[in-house]
Amino acid sequence: MSKQSCGMAKAWESTLRKTQAMAKKRAHSIFGSMSIAHVNEDFEDDNTNSNPDDRSHHSNDNEPYNVEKFLPNGDYYTGYWYENCPHGHGKYLWTDGCMYVGEWFRGQAIGKGRFSWPSGATFEGDFKSGYMDGKGTYTGPNGETYKGFWVMNMKHGHGMMSFGNGDCYDGEWGHGMQEGQGKYLWSNGNYYDGEWRNGVISGEGMMVWTNGNRYEGNWEDGIPNGHGIFKWKNGSYYEGNWSTNPKEHIGTYYPSESLTADDDNWDPEGVFDEILGTVNICLVEKISVFPSQKILGTWRLPKAADQRIMPGRTSADSRTHLWDTDFSSDGSTRNSTGGRDVELEGLNLDHLGPRMSPSRPLKIPKVGKKPGEIITKGHKNYELMLNLQLGIRHAVGRQAPPTSLDLKASAFNPKEKFWTKFPKEGSKYTPPHNSCEFKWKDYCPLVFRALRKLFKVDAADYMLSICGNEALRELSSPGKSGSFFYLSNDDRYMIKTMKKTEVKVLLRMLLAYYNHVRAFENTMVTKFFGLHCVKLTGSIQKKVRFIIMGNLFCTEYTIHRRFDLKGSSLGRTTDKTEEEMDASTILKDLDLSFIFRLQKSWFLEFCRQVDRDCEFLENERVMDYSMLVGIHFREASKAGDLIPSGACSPIGCDDQENSGTPRLSRVDMDHLLIDDPAWWASIRLGTNMPARVERAIRRPDDEAHVMVPTGEFYDVVMFFGIIDILQDYDISKKLEHAYKSMQYDPTIISAVDPKLYSKRFRHFIFRIFAEDI
Repeated sequence: MSKQSCGMAKAWESTLRKTQAMAKKRAHSIFGSMSIAHVNEDFEDDNTNSNPDDRSHHSNDNEPYNVEKFLPNGDYYTGYWYENCPHGHGKYLWTDGCMYVGEWFRGQAIGKGRFSWPSGATFEGDFKSGYMDGKGTYTGPNGETYKGFWVMNMKHGHGMMSFGNGDCYDGEWGHGMQEGQGKYLWSNGNYYDGEWRNGVISGEGMMVWTNGNRYEGNWEDGIPNGHGIFKWKNGSYYEGNWSTNPKEHIGTYYPSESLTADDDNWDPEGVFDEILGTVNICLVEKISVFPSQKILGTWRLPKAADQRIMPGRTSADSRTHLWDTDFSSDGSTRNSTGGRDVELEGLNLDHLGPRMSPSRPLKIPKVGKKPGEIITKGHKNYELMLNLQLGIRHAVGRQAPPTSLDLKASAFNPKEKFWTKFPKEGSKYTPPHNSCEFKWKDYCPLVFRALRKLFKVDAADYMLSICGNEALRELSSPGKSGSFFYLSNDDRYMIKTMKKTEVKVLLRMLLAYYNHVRAFENTMVTKFFGLHCVKLTGSIQKKVRFIIMGNLFCTEYTIHRRFDLKGSSLGRTTDKTEEEMDASTILKDLDLSFIFRLQKSWFLEFCRQVDRDCEFLENERVMDYSMLVGIHFREASKAGDLIPSGACSPIGCDDQENSGTPRLSRVDMDHLLIDDPAWWASIRLGTNMPARVERAIRRPDDEAHVMVPTGEFYDVVMFFGIIDILQDYDISKKLEHAYKSMQYDPTIISAVDPKLYSKRFRHFIFRIFAEDI
């Protein structure tokens, strides 16, 4: 241990002994029994130059002042203090040995700072809301060092990692792991330069050995997979397919002219094994506790105090807030969450609907069974479901895996479609079945096969989800367009019947769609996996066209609120009462009572991607699309009341502690999320996103979507994406626009020109989504 570390340890031991002595002294004093008191009464100011009169004077100052405080739980703080919490530069010591020295803003670690762990690990850099967020340097206890960008405690962006064994990585990171383009240099001089996914070598890249050999080609999960070239230092090389299966090693060996017959002795398997033996990367250290999980000393109100809004953080909280709400002398409340006061004066709240009233406590909506009716034998669409499953099993099962995402223009030709007949007795290409005879059509199969690869959909899992032993579920009622929706039993895929006009729109824009989703991994537009048609033979001669899409709400989280948002206001409200609503109710624009707050880097990426996606849809002359948003609230009481950020229960800390109601705290929840690498790996723009929502109200009879924030925040997990992207601005929509424009303001109706629709949609989305404060 260094002299500096020893000195720090001794200083901390001295501080801890002093803290414990003060706590013991306080426990035996007349004030020690008062476990619930205002912070100014409960905390002792131990500055030798201060006295009670000085503290009284300072508490009314409008400027931060310097203090030294020993907290009841044994923690210690010294630094600037303002409005009953750290504000400015200060140092906070926890009893477990963790320490933060840096900038504070109303009880949060915000700005430049340094956090140290008892193990000797340190982080020095930018903080936001208690998280390591921005640019910073982490030094681990074993000598590893990361210098680069962070987002919510995770390495995210460009950064360089030096490992304890001498290896180093310089490149892009995502959610704490190598993600994107990067270079890994081993201590022995070998290096890899190329693509990474989820912390492993995947994609196109080049491996170079110190002996002069090199491999250039495709990788998957840390091993060569697909097309690649292995070059020896003597000039010979092998070009072909690489795989873990020796039988799939197909290629051509090109010997160097300088080689003799004895030198030309090798086999692909030996080379493959040699590569695997040298591509071993160091695992990124797992941090045991993050700064945002460290709790500050807490205080409580007396039981007789007004408990409508809880004033402080407790052990149920994970962010480094101290007190979110102050009580003024006249008994009114002021919420300082985010560092700003909330003004609601001048609004006639009596005219607000029940879902918009800020005085009405929010509750978890009723959660019913899975939506939809299981299609069993006897259902009117039972045979159609069997036909669909038979067709998909045939279409996907007979196709070879795509070798490249670079497709020829002919693959996108709308005439690129194939019919297959399915007689009941079977044929050379189809199995016998118990359904009626039908014909099956595949539209542009090469394109959708490539899309499934691009979206990382395994063919076997895809068939099992849709064509397995479990039946599909038909949603209870068709959409406004008249289309029917079906869900796979595992909720991963949604199947929608389509009009012929919609099929034409998709085929027309298929090339642009493919290029768009390939260029922008974080695109929010609907993911399409297959376009098909079933034609019933015989006297019926009915055609059913359908598209297979990803289900945005396929998650283990319960979706408590669902919103379909377009930016228009005419008719954009649900027709259900509060009592009739449940978790499956789709709310609309005028029902919205939240502002969605995303962490800064995600919000910036969100804004960029909304612009890109809307520009793509505008260029394709489509409109009437919407942003589908799903929210899972992370905290609720046993009674079903939602618990705001910064409150331990909606009725009071002591009631919560004495109720015996078990509830997962935010600290426990954050531990679960952080300890589960699969969860972090699953976070994408619009999927599994940790975020906050701020309760808001709308001005009465206001159709301009002006939302007034209330300062009441809730921790959530969010899901969102752009859906219904196949509505062309055709003659029917133009007539609808002309007809409704004679009755209503043209700016509030849905059917408008794609350019105007895109502009209005973006304007609305950027009002209701905001950066977290």
